[in-house]
Amino acid sequence: MMDILLTLGGLVALVVGAEVMIRGAVDIAFRARISPLVVGLTVVSMGTSAPELLVSLIAAMKGSSAIAVGNVVGSNIVNISFILGACVLVFPIEVDRDARRIHWPVMMVVSILFWVFLRDDQFSRMEGLFFFLLLVSYVAWMIIASRRASARSGTSVEVPTKYPLWGALLMLVFGILGLAKGADWFVEGAVGISRGMGVSEQLIGVTVVAVGTSLPELVTSLLAAMRKQADISLGNLIGSNIFNLLGIIGISSMVMPINVDRSGFVLDIMAMLVISLALYPLMRIGDKVGRWQGALLVLAYVAFVVLVLQRG
Repeated sequence: MMDILLTLGGLVALVVGAEVMIRGAVDIAFRARISPLVVGLTVVSMGTSAPELLVSLIAAMKGSSAIAVGNVVGSNIVNISFILGACVLVFPIEVDRDARRIHWPVMMVVSILFWVFLRDDQFSRMEGLFFFLLLVSYVAWMIIASRRASARSGTSVEVPTKYPLWGALLMLVFGILGLAKGADWFVEGAVGISRGMGVSEQLIGVTVVAVGTSLPELVTSLLAAMRKQADISLGNLIGSNIFNLLGIIGISSMVMPINVDRSGFVLDIMAMLVISLALYPLMRIGDKVGRWQGALLVLAYVAFVVLVLQRG
């Protein structure tokens, strides 16, 4: 009974947290004259990646490098396949030009760099610092570029701010905290229910935990699309993948160098690279990522789960 209550409480906290965070983030975006896409790529993506960051940091501090790496790679696969696919099955998303021209290439380059840096089966503190500095530079450049574009356009903000600055900031903080706690409750409850039903630990890890730690991204993206903030929705997922690699791996390896057997992650990292690469042509076909593209992405995740289970 407690597991059911935890799961339901986690879902409520996730929905409420996502709604509050989006309202605060959009208000701050209009106030700061930066685009919703940039908000999704920065503040929202970092906030929804809070569960992954906490899990990976704790794993790194305990010397469990495989958990830190698996958590990030698995989350990136879930974001671009299952979550984006599920979102566009319900609400097709219009693709911003910058998402294709700038942010997708950044995600791909960072993903490839991650694979290259693991060639010696470790991620050193210097490599972690390099990733973290890349993240800081990327975020700073996006904010500056967005503000300059807004100034050049000379257009006024379309939607007026609804809250005082302190109120919007509080909404952002409490929304992020709600997402992190909600994901924690949901995963704990769902794992307990699954074990009670006799589901294997491996299946729990691939499905419940992988999707559970990415629930903030799923709920935030769905609510953003429903509130006609599709730029936040797509930007959140691409930005979350970039933050997972540059921020989570960067910070975790600065705390404790990551040592793992890369050969054990070949399937997972290759799946991450292939699914990320496949996203580009799906964004190029038409003006939207529509339902048939969503179906393909969800099927890609199902195929990945099957391969992992066969691998054992």
